[in-house]
Amino acid sequence: MTTQKSVLAVIMGGGRGTRLHPLTQERCKPAVPLAGKYRLVDIPISNCLNSDINRMFLLTQFQTASLHRHVTSTYNFDPFGGGFVDILSAEQTEKGSDWYQGTADAVRRNLIHFRAYPHELVLILSGDQLYRMDFRKIIEQHLATRADVSIAAIPFPVSKVEGLGLMQVHDDLTIERFVEKPKDPAIIAGLTLSPALEAKLQSPSKEKHCLASMGIYVFNRDVLAEALDTTATDFGKEIIPGLLGKKKLCAHIFEGYWEDIGTVRAFFDANLALAQPLPPFNFFEPNAPIYTQDHYLPASKLNKCAIDHVVIGDGSILTDSALKHCVLGIRSFIGEGCVLEDTVVMGSDFYEGETQLAANTARGQPHLGIGSRCRIKGAIIDKNTRIGDDCVLIADGKADGVYANGGVIIRDGVLVVPKGAVLPPRTVV
Repeated sequence: MTTQKSVLAVIMGGGRGTRLHPLTQERCKPAVPLAGKYRLVDIPISNCLNSDINRMFLLTQFQTASLHRHVTSTYNFDPFGGGFVDILSAEQTEKGSDWYQGTADAVRRNLIHFRAYPHELVLILSGDQLYRMDFRKIIEQHLATRADVSIAAIPFPVSKVEGLGLMQVHDDLTIERFVEKPKDPAIIAGLTLSPALEAKLQSPSKEKHCLASMGIYVFNRDVLAEALDTTATDFGKEIIPGLLGKKKLCAHIFEGYWEDIGTVRAFFDANLALAQPLPPFNFFEPNAPIYTQDHYLPASKLNKCAIDHVVIGDGSILTDSALKHCVLGIRSFIGEGCVLEDTVVMGSDFYEGETQLAANTARGQPHLGIGSRCRIKGAIIDKNTRIGDDCVLIADGKADGVYANGGVIIRDGVLVVPKGAVLPPRTVV
């Protein structure tokens, strides 16, 4: 069977996304905007398409409206290729009516939907990671080693493995041991790579490495069904450790860029990194493009602006402002005399017409976007916000908490103006 006919991809949409709040206040994690014009969900879907996998199920349950709109308007397949991206939300059935209890529980409840399609392998992916990976390589290794389960693993220096699921592997890459987020230095030391595997790494260093799970799994169809015929709710904590010694588990070593977008700080840093001259993740890779919705917007317009390491989405308007190390989403509006540094502006979903603008002005409501003479640093400005003139929003040294009557939230040291918030002129945080 070809890859298209033998593999089903299952993308985990995540839980409530509490660590990404307030970015997940009105949307689920896969729908969070990324890099000016994309959504997080575009990453795993594009990786699948570039790997000749075109049958995907997206499992989610919280705040799915914007995700539905994005996926249905973006990923339309011709009727002859059999491709699809099917969103499966938690639903009431004869067997239960509660939410998904974890990653394994979500897959278990949807096995009935997967069975309708011919397949031999199930590729399980996370919906909130930034990486580019050719899944054909892990599938080829999975078949060559006759593994029951293959786990994508990335080498991390011992000093940076906190909070990661680690595995101990033999030189033939079979997995001997799996420990979810160990903290004991002695346990971590026992999970380091062998000298033979260390020597094979593309970027060897003096510090020893551990293999960390990326949350990417390839299961044989029957093995997945057998493993889920339990009450286990999570792959990393229960399913994978429970299969050790019973099934053949192999690690697939991946040495490219990989970032888990699990917190506001991780999201902020990953976005701003894209404004670097040589970003760690390259959206300009011609042979493995990242797909997203085409909004058919005009080119952005900049008038008398000073721009230094800035990504600007389509349809934006900037006037007489200075921006340094920023990422601007589509339809971003920046008024005159603004100074922005280390800031992510997600833009807007629409433009204001003259009639609407006049009505908003009469009510004293600021223009959609960022008003004149604002100073913003270390911030995420979510979609459809209205920031009045002469506002000062700077996160430096301020404690996490709620400011400006709820119009500003500082989380992980990052100042966030939530989606649709309105800040009056001369607001200072």
